Amino acid sequence: MTLPSFVSRHQFLIYRLFSLSGLIPVGAFLVVHLLTNASVLGGAASFQSRVDMIHSLGPLLIPVEFAFIFLPMLFHAAVGFAIIAGGLPNVGSYPYMGNVRYTLQRATGMIAFAFILWHIIQLHWLGAPLGGGRFDPHHATSSAATVIAPLGVSLLYAIGVLSAVFHLSNGLWTIGITWGLWTSPAAMQRANVISIIVGVVLAAAGLGAIGGLRSTDVAAARQVETRMEDFKRMMEGQAPDAAAGGQGAAGSTATVPAADAIDLRGPSEPSALVIPTPTTSSSPPGN
Repeated sequence: MTLPSFVSRHQFLIYRLFSLSGLIPVGAFLVVHLLTNASVLGGAASFQSRVDMIHSLGPLLIPVEFAFIFLPMLFHAAVGFAIIAGGLPNVGSYPYMGNVRYTLQRATGMIAFAFILWHIIQLHWLGAPLGGGRFDPHHATSSAATVIAPLGVSLLYAIGVLSAVFHLSNGLWTIGITWGLWTSPAAMQRANVISIIVGVVLAAAGLGAIGGLRSTDVAAARQVETRMEDFKRMMEGQAPDAAAGGQGAAGSTATVPAADAIDLRGPSEPSALVIPTPTTSSSPPGN
């Protein structure tokens, strides 16, 4: 059995899986990822808390990433490139679809794939052997802000984010056609409005995250992140991490003045959450 004959015999199923994977889980992940990143606009503590929530999966995070993000994304990209290369029939070229819109769908797909690959190498731990992997989940805002600080990098991120957003939002319209959800001109028009709204919201979230990271005070953000990490370790019964700028080292007992506290927010953030740390007194009880 040759690959072309297998593809031709299962073309209907392949296209259904291709369009479905673009929406779930790849598209859903993009929405969550952009909204999570936009939380940096609320301050370093806001973004760090969401990153901590994701990494609370522990050892399960790696299989979840591969099963629900990387493998579906690779499948969607492989089929998409096969369609673009002409290796598969082009079911997307509907006679009523504008040439500009259709061309942008293809172009943004290729740009988004290249951007995501670069993004993974640059920030994800998988890119560490290639000199990347620069995102520190314990110092989310400060590490991401350091990476995106150069203007050229920020511009490339903006292009990549907008390409991915257009590809997803415009893809919502084409998915409805593939699955027979928009069958009348009126339904297609309503779907077009929904696609535009989704695109504007996600573009605002993505560009807002870039702007928020570029305006971050890295030193102040790192202090907030270190305090949060120390507090988390304290709640787990561990000593603060001295390597990360904590109060003590593993195995040591630190005496903290009663007036000291762990402030989980930066100095510019309103309603600072202050949690007093325990104090050690040398006076006998009752004095």
